[in-house]
Amino acid sequence: MIKVLAIGDVHGMWAELWSVLRAASVVTPTYEPTEAVVSGRYRVVLAGDLVHYKDQRAYAVAVGADPYDSSDPDHLRRAARAQIRELYRFKDFVEKTGGNLQVILGNHDEAALLHNYDLGTRGGLKHDEFRTDRGGVALPDDLAEWFRSFPREVVHHGVHFAHAGPTPGMQHFDDFFYHDPDTKTWWYEKPQLVRQSGHRFGVYGHTVMKDGVYIDKEHSLAMIDALAQRQFLEMIVGEDRLDYTVSQI
Repeated sequence: MIKVLAIGDVHGMWAELWSVLRAASVVTPTYEPTEAVVSGRYRVVLAGDLVHYKDQRAYAVAVGADPYDSSDPDHLRRAARAQIRELYRFKDFVEKTGGNLQVILGNHDEAALLHNYDLGTRGGLKHDEFRTDRGGVALPDDLAEWFRSFPREVVHHGVHFAHAGPTPGMQHFDDFFYHDPDTKTWWYEKPQLVRQSGHRFGVYGHTVMKDGVYIDKEHSLAMIDALAQRQFLEMIVGEDRLDYTVSQI
């Protein structure tokens, strides 16, 4: 039996992430992993999307320029470097957990590697800071290698964790993923997909939960993209046990 802490999409919200990790007794005041994590009694799963700030304001704060201009190469480089600095810090922490903190590959993480899709917000903000062809900065090789090591799904005692949803089509970020409305709507239109996929319970990010972590007990799923609200999911998981609660700091 283990305790699993599931945290939603990061998108550059490093202050919020570290606050949640401290509150969950995962990190010490000196930013080292706690004994509970190193020993494996606690496991941590992040739903992915470490990169790309969610909105114009977050970019402006990161680069020290308001308004942030996603067509300005200087702004792009500053946005990339601000994220790279924090990624190195977090990578070092993750490596010290001995595999007990797992980051799931998100579509924004893959886009920062492959540049095969243009990502942005509905308001027209473009996530181009890691595209050298548009004036940005490429992920350093060691960070790129780290991103490539992220799994697309994690399973603990039958509990399934993935970035967007329970089916293989929601775990591979291709044309189907970006054009099928199910990617964003399945959790309320087709929540039965979790059990149909053979999972005991499913935990997913990708879709912002503006009202906080969403739990559908009837269909055994949780949508956890709520780091902006400093919310996360705590689970006690074993062969004969499955308890969960939403925590907020």
